[in-house]
Amino acid sequence: MQHQMLKCKIHRASVTEANLEYEGSLTIDRVIMDKVGLLPYEKIYVYNINNGERFETYVMSGAPNSGVICLNGAAARKGLVGDLIIIVSYGLYGEDELQDYKPRIVLLNSDNSIKKNL
Repeated sequence: MQHQMLKCKIHRASVTEANLEYEGSLTIDRVIMDKVGLLPYEKIYVYNINNGERFETYVMSGAPNSGVICLNGAAARKGLVGDLIIIVSYGLYGEDELQDYKPRIVLLNSDNSIKKNL
């Protein structure tokens, strides 16, 4: 049996940009992506803490150590610069993988630097 479980979570990311003219996606600082194991074009879910919006999109790799969290395309209508968001990805895991299962979670500072691994 397969179980859909939290793969990774970026908690309290601050939106730094919103680009309505882009085709779509969420740009994330590459260092943050690597820390939680997100891949370019991976499907993600975004939960806006400020306004309650929830949407799905995919990841685009941003410049390392830039702190960029950019809402692109239609997602730019789901939040404002300065909003706090939660970014998550889920994966399918077999029974044998759940023995040592632990999602990769980071909590960010207000400048989107990594504050803590949870």
